Amino acid sequence: MTTASQLIRVGHSPDPDDAFMFHALANDKIPTGNLRFVHELQDIETLNRRAMRGELEVSAVSIHAYSHLLDKYALLPSGCSMGDHYGPMVVARKPMAVGDLPGVKIAVPGTLTTAFLTLKLLFESIGATDRLTFDVIPFDEIIPALAAGKYDAGLIIHEGQLTFQNQGLHLVVDLGVWWQDRTGLPLPLGGNVVRKDLGGPTMTEISRLLKESIRYGLAHRREALDYALKYARDMDVALADRFVGMYVNDWTLDYGDRGRAAVRKLLAEGHRAGIIPQPTEAEFVE
Repeated sequence: MTTASQLIRVGHSPDPDDAFMFHALANDKIPTGNLRFVHELQDIETLNRRAMRGELEVSAVSIHAYSHLLDKYALLPSGCSMGDHYGPMVVARKPMAVGDLPGVKIAVPGTLTTAFLTLKLLFESIGATDRLTFDVIPFDEIIPALAAGKYDAGLIIHEGQLTFQNQGLHLVVDLGVWWQDRTGLPLPLGGNVVRKDLGGPTMTEISRLLKESIRYGLAHRREALDYALKYARDMDVALADRFVGMYVNDWTLDYGDRGRAAVRKLLAEGHRAGIIPQPTEAEFVE
């Protein structure tokens, strides 16, 4: 008698680092027992909104969005997006300084993204909290919109951090650098969450399998990179490899003490600034 399989829907972004991490699970490279994983690829703000409704068993979410999900989801210890001294960027059509941003309409990828939370903290730091004006548009439309002259500045995430100069755009501020100079900690952008109603044993097994998937990708780098290239917009192999290396690193296998401290600091700062309504204590699947 065979045990019925349990469907686990996994949401993640259609970008190279997520594809690299989930390659082994998406392409049956590792045994998953009675768990059957089905992948749903959507931009991070859509996934944030779906997580608010508890739709998916497992999902990539912004750490900012996680602050609203404590009742439904726990953070998995693997799969975080975090890097030393780099992160989302504000770029502009013409050279400008941070002090020029208040009053400039900025294209942003979503109000639940960690990038947007950090942008609001930046505006607070220059005493311009009430002078942030923005439009929300899909993350992959921000650079084309800037290049077309629809906006003067944009908040870019994912591989745009490596390709924006190809469109003649100028860096205003790297929010990862700004945050780390201010706190001494890396900026935790996103993580993977698992729905609590699955129960402890299933949550633990999903956590183990995700870590195995990341390990497989790191051990079979070219194979996983070839799969990730399907989701690499305007990137050749070398650039995609560089981008994957930025966001699939030691912290991706496990946040570790420093990564967990970074999550706590970001959530605390967001609450202190009044951006995150409630105090938030991160809950990890251990």
